[in-house]
Amino acid sequence: MTALFPPPPETTKLLPTTRPSASARRLLALRRSASKHSLGFPGPDTQQLDELLQVAARVPDHRRLEPWRFIVIEGEARARCGEAVATIHAREETDLPDNQAETDRGLFLRAPVCVAVVSSPNVTHKTPVWEQELSAGAVCYNLLLAANAAGFSGVWLTEWLAFSSGVSTHFGLTENERFAGFIYLGTATAQSPERPRTDIAAKITRL
Repeated sequence: MTALFPPPPETTKLLPTTRPSASARRLLALRRSASKHSLGFPGPDTQQLDELLQVAARVPDHRRLEPWRFIVIEGEARARCGEAVATIHAREETDLPDNQAETDRGLFLRAPVCVAVVSSPNVTHKTPVWEQELSAGAVCYNLLLAANAAGFSGVWLTEWLAFSSGVSTHFGLTENERFAGFIYLGTATAQSPERPRTDIAAKITRL
């Protein structure tokens, strides 16, 4: 199978600090998440996903701590994990809507592949935990960009899953870990309309 991306360079190889690219500029300027309701097959296969994760991990990482990891939910595991989180949700909240269990069981079935990006900071290290968490967030965004460049659509969600202690325990997160996001990947079955964007001038302070 043809590789989606160039292989990583050898360690210590000198790399250019800029790579001007009209295609990359267009990708960034027009980037748009897919709807969580319009992610069909095919999704990335095992080799393609491994490549996407390799590229996603090329993010700013102060002192090279790699304070993140991945949990891949695909194939039959999507239904199993859906059943598990439905049970957890019912146990943690008693006033859920009548159809919530059905909704929860279908969460991971919305896309062929879901990657849970786990923020896994070293809390004893001198690098602030906040910086390490930002690196995990950068991994989420970089995974979306890599997938888009490879021809797949995606969406970054948290939802109640990311804040449930029961879900964290089920997926094996440690006390100091938390979900940075769930990245759903597949092939879009519909285009996403452009949404209103921020007046960037109102967000800028110049000193």
